Amino acid sequence: MNKKDRILTIQDYSCLGRCSLTVALPTISALGVECVGLPTAVLSNHTAFPSWTYLDLTDEMLPITDKWMEFDHSYSMIYTGYLSNEQVPTVLKIIEKLKEDRTLIFVDPAMADRGKLYAGFDQKHVEQMKELIKVADIIKPNLTEACFLTDTPFPGSELSIPKEFYLEVFEKLAKMGPKKIIISGQQPKVGEVADYVYEVGKGLQEYVTPTHPGLYHGTGDLFASAFAALLVKGHSFFEAVKIAHDYVHEAIGYNVKDQIDGLRYGPEFEKAIPFLLKEAGSK
Repeated sequence: MNKKDRILTIQDYSCLGRCSLTVALPTISALGVECVGLPTAVLSNHTAFPSWTYLDLTDEMLPITDKWMEFDHSYSMIYTGYLSNEQVPTVLKIIEKLKEDRTLIFVDPAMADRGKLYAGFDQKHVEQMKELIKVADIIKPNLTEACFLTDTPFPGSELSIPKEFYLEVFEKLAKMGPKKIIISGQQPKVGEVADYVYEVGKGLQEYVTPTHPGLYHGTGDLFASAFAALLVKGHSFFEAVKIAHDYVHEAIGYNVKDQIDGLRYGPEFEKAIPFLLKEAGSK
């Protein structure tokens, strides 16, 4: 069995706008890890633009997986991003088919933000996502998603939330299955951005830096992709979080410098790849 470093990522492909597979493939590959992409849909552009086309690929996902099973290879990690209502049960079947003892399952339960579910999602999707995180080793919800997954009332604002609140949510999530959890992109104070991380047996840690002004689509996907590859390459959990965080910050810095619309066109990660490689070192 070919057991080289290889990540399977399951998410959509948005042709225009830096997010999902368009950031996962180059970021993971740049770190020396083979990235296998299973597209859940093809969009003309992501949904921060005023309109888009959408081609659903749900019916192709299991046939593609079955074809792969004819070949001699395996995965260090299966990493999932945005999934539609119909795709969570399919992804659970794919994980069952492809997971080996060495395969980490990393879930980004992208479904909500700022206290609300994304358009088209309802409580049924939340319940499905609860089933998916049960099989995950690592998850990366934002605070809204963490609250939905644990049936915790959203605090109303993401500014200056006590660490005790994060710890309560982390402990609830850990009881559902995952042993390592990241809640990224939080705002402990105006002008700061923080990642809160939790590992069973080690408790809560945080990493805080200054933040850039503005809104940037795809930063969560960029963070998750760098984190996934860094972890597979041998970095510790918290070290991978720190480097991924700094990579996103560096990329957004180019948007600010070049006056590029980050909401539609996403962080200019291409220019930040040399920074990522330097921070990752020789592992």
